[in-house]
Amino acid sequence: MQSLIVSKNEAGQRLDKLLSKYLNLAEKSFLYKMMRKKNITLNGRKCEGSEKLAEGDEVKLFLSDETIEKFSQVKLQEVKKVSLNIIYEDEHILLVNKPAGMLSQKAKESDESMVEYMIDYLVSSGQLSKDQLRSFRPSVCNRLDRNTSGLVVGGKSLPGLQLMSASFKDRSIHKYYQCVVKGQISDKQVITGYLTKSEATNQVTVYKQEVPGSAPIVTEYEPVKWQEGYTLLKVTLITGRTHQIRAHLSSIGHPIVGDYKYGDSRVNEEAKKLYHIQSQLLHSYQVTFPKLPEPLAYLSGRTFYAPLPKTFSKICREWR
Repeated sequence: MQSLIVSKNEAGQRLDKLLSKYLNLAEKSFLYKMMRKKNITLNGRKCEGSEKLAEGDEVKLFLSDETIEKFSQVKLQEVKKVSLNIIYEDEHILLVNKPAGMLSQKAKESDESMVEYMIDYLVSSGQLSKDQLRSFRPSVCNRLDRNTSGLVVGGKSLPGLQLMSASFKDRSIHKYYQCVVKGQISDKQVITGYLTKSEATNQVTVYKQEVPGSAPIVTEYEPVKWQEGYTLLKVTLITGRTHQIRAHLSSIGHPIVGDYKYGDSRVNEEAKKLYHIQSQLLHSYQVTFPKLPEPLAYLSGRTFYAPLPKTFSKICREWR
């Protein structure tokens, strides 16, 4: 028999969801059968699985250690040691300045991403145990393209993960980017269009008019400084579609420097020779949080910044 005391990272979810995480190799039919037979109880009483858990609740598993071990597998991927550039951290969230070249989330099983590096950091620093990973896995709340640098928010607790993910989904979090584009731009603009995505190539196309299967996009930008042939822009995402900034700016003749998917090959090669850049010059540099409920109310209205990467910053330092 094993007894589980519901922690703050497990509270707020249904009992059957917690059991599916803890006994992650067991069929759901097995879990419901064990609850019916009172081999799994909640606070000493028979349960159905639909009960919402509160911190301090006790779940008892009247199962042999062998059965529990058979149906439980804790996945902890070994990854190379990476020193995360942490901008801010508290008990609920982690803000990391992601370098270009790092995945936000893995695309295939063998990948290493921000999620794995974050879990490794939390385990190594003693903030998370392997046993706790049975029922809760920290993760990122937003994603950046592999070759886009900047702020990624990670959820360290269940409330942190849920509330931050919801805020990114409903776009109440304000996100701002900086990028270097081809050509000179002198005026602030709000541009609109329609975007389609090919799942086969993971590439998007922007249209001026609506086409079947397209989604509307709105992008706002304003020039910060410029040098002959290039402009540094501040970009605000009004909508948040895949590759939106890159494809939208390219569609109006101002592709991002270093972008080999939507960019200008001549400009990219020129910039590579001049500045030795290894990735696109697109950086998520600022997030401002909306009004948030407890237990994250203390973050309401706060703004965080991620410094530009060294090469990016060096390029723009002497511009007008």
